[in-house]
Amino acid sequence: MAMLATASVGAVWSVVNTDFGPSGVADRFAQIEPRVLFVVDGYEFGGSLRDMTGSYAGLLEVLPTVEQLIVVDQQPRDKVGALPEGSLRFSEISGRDVTPRYEQLPFDHPLWILYSSGTTGKPKGIVHSHGGVVLEFLKALGLHANLGPEDIAYYAVATTWMVWNMLVGILLTGSRIITYDGSPVYGGPEKSLELAARNGATFFGTGAGVLAMMQRAGVVPNVSMDLSALKSILVTGSPLPDATWDWVYESVSDTVRLGSDSGGTDVTSAFIGTNPYQPVYKGELMGPYLGVDAQSWDREGRRVYDQVGELVITRPMPSMPVFFWDDPDGSRYHAAYFDMFPGVWRQGDWVTQLSEGPFMVHGRSDATINRGGIRMGSADLTHVVDQVDGVAASMVIGAELADGDYYMPLFVVPQPGTRLTQELEERIVRAIREKISPRYVPDEIIEAPAVPRTRTGKLLEIPVKRLFQGADPSSVNRATAEDAEVLDWYAEAARKYTSGA
Repeated sequence: MAMLATASVGAVWSVVNTDFGPSGVADRFAQIEPRVLFVVDGYEFGGSLRDMTGSYAGLLEVLPTVEQLIVVDQQPRDKVGALPEGSLRFSEISGRDVTPRYEQLPFDHPLWILYSSGTTGKPKGIVHSHGGVVLEFLKALGLHANLGPEDIAYYAVATTWMVWNMLVGILLTGSRIITYDGSPVYGGPEKSLELAARNGATFFGTGAGVLAMMQRAGVVPNVSMDLSALKSILVTGSPLPDATWDWVYESVSDTVRLGSDSGGTDVTSAFIGTNPYQPVYKGELMGPYLGVDAQSWDREGRRVYDQVGELVITRPMPSMPVFFWDDPDGSRYHAAYFDMFPGVWRQGDWVTQLSEGPFMVHGRSDATINRGGIRMGSADLTHVVDQVDGVAASMVIGAELADGDYYMPLFVVPQPGTRLTQELEERIVRAIREKISPRYVPDEIIEAPAVPRTRTGKLLEIPVKRLFQGADPSSVNRATAEDAEVLDWYAEAARKYTSGA
């Protein structure tokens, strides 16, 4: 409601998760100097209520430009603290009977500010336009996702991820949307599908990690749930493991249309992905989105097929950013996308475009594993490792070192209550040798407490890689991490490695 109201009057919207601390909020919001700040009084997560009223003073201290605090009051008043003097309750504002006023705006008027991951510094403010976003959403959601007034759609997503913006955009198609405020595993790993079943969702969108988590947990939703209304599932955020593709058709629905899309915060949309008319093949993205000239290029800027290359976009899209915040000469914008191929957008993903047209996504190009000049996406390796019995999660990096050497450690999180034994290491190595290649057996397998992720669930492979290449730990933004202590563990592991300890 707040986002739509902001857009309707021509103001600029920005949002982060409620669990961000003042420093994480300041990294994003202080640079854009907000005048109105919406906060929640509290929220429930994992069965417990978290009172957020105590954070307001710290937020206002790091955001001195705020003139009005509006509290989204959704908890019983006796369960949370008192509100600051001068703040307004959202329930009182939204309950007023007023006639909406819609500002008429130019196509390129700023709509919202999203943020880069901020893994190696303060996140960059990415500004999108009203016209660009509306065109992209009508195309992506109305045509590619095939949503219309008869549909009920659910995206399992946090507000910091650009897919939340797409969730709101579904309203453009006339579909009804399901929103959920809580843990994606509350009551069991199948929580998201339970919500979809209970509400008769025809469309379910989620991150690949959510489905892979359910698959590894061994749940069989179609035995206990009625998912007959579900027509399509869309996954994004990272490549979907082959085993999870199989699990969807075996344990969720054998008639659902499973699609994988790849896009980014950069455009609040997708570059390549699914559509309602082409057949589904495991591990493949059907092709470029309408109006997107997506190609795979080698390092010399030549288009390539059936081999790994850089994902590039050779012509403009409507929802490419109108500018970066506080980037008056456009230099940061240019460096982010056009540094490698002048005049051509480089997304930073490794892809293979098959000669028949479909794409396969292998992961971030700067997190690529390179053994003897043979490149492979890190996700290709961790997908195999994660299927080994006894492994809860894994992450691999390939660090090019100053002396010309190459270090490739594999970090493994064992299943709860277990340790990384020699027998488990041997099974991991055997799986890599048999399912990928002996070339990609890691230099070292290291037991880790967890894999480091951003608050939107993406692996922090790149900053960890840079730490092992000797980067100063202070150059890594801890505020962007889902768990800063996990990131600290990797920083210490890197320090010991680089010092020879």
